[in-house]
Amino acid sequence: MRRSPLFSGVIYILLGVLFTYFAIHTVQDTGWGFFTYLLIFLATLDFGSGIRMVLLHFRIKQQLNQKK
Repeated sequence: MRRSPLFSGVIYILLGVLFTYFAIHTVQDTGWGFFTYLLIFLATLDFGSGIRMVLLHFRIKQQLNQKK
């Protein structure tokens, strides 16, 4: 069974929030290092993918409603 793009998008956005949270705490504890930049990079990718998936869900839903 396939997951809907909306579910996947929400999961990606939650992962982006989690990585951002870890990055903020890493900066507070140790400062700016490689690991912090890696966490920020991963959060950016997750937020981008999450938003793209949510928009894809609504685009598919709109196309299905137009066919009816």
